[in-house]
Amino acid sequence: MPADPTPDGTTVLGASDVSRALTRIAHEIVERAKGADDVVLLGIPTRGVTLAHRLAERLAGIEPAFDPAASTGELDVTMYRDDLRRQPTRAVGVTRLPQAGIEGRTVVLVDDVLYSGRTIRAALDALGDLGRPRAVRLACLVDRGHRELPIRPDFVGKNLPTSTSERVRVLLSEVDGVEDAVVISGREHGEGGAR
Repeated sequence: MPADPTPDGTTVLGASDVSRALTRIAHEIVERAKGADDVVLLGIPTRGVTLAHRLAERLAGIEPAFDPAASTGELDVTMYRDDLRRQPTRAVGVTRLPQAGIEGRTVVLVDDVLYSGRTIRAALDALGDLGRPRAVRLACLVDRGHRELPIRPDFVGKNLPTSTSERVRVLLSEVDGVEDAVVISGREHGEGGAR
């Protein structure tokens, strides 16, 4: 469901900030992997999939031999979540792996906001059923803190210290039909915050 096109809250990243963050993350991925030959980007629905495709295009700009279509997919983690009993019923999504698979490759999980770490734990469990990557990395546009599990991103667009009462919304033009932005709502007295 598209986000409210006029969200309440404070915009902490605009479209140009999001673009710069993704370009920086792409360069960091290439540097850490010493190229992009064996890199696979798996987006976590919904916005992680869009971000993975954007990162893939940037990787191709850095490493011309990198094929975005053959190295990008999506990973549905619904059935691996540990909160299924407490959450409303969710529709199971689709997992799409690149044709070459993930075996022996460097998989970069891509998500919009990292919060408790539980979604990423579910993603790691899902990956274990799909193959054995050489390495797994995590890229997120926003890290808002408040981890409940020992999970840390390898590539971060923006660290946003937040309170638990605040909410971070990532808006992407392809998904939400509005200009890219990261918006924090629920801030008290104008102080920092996120999702």
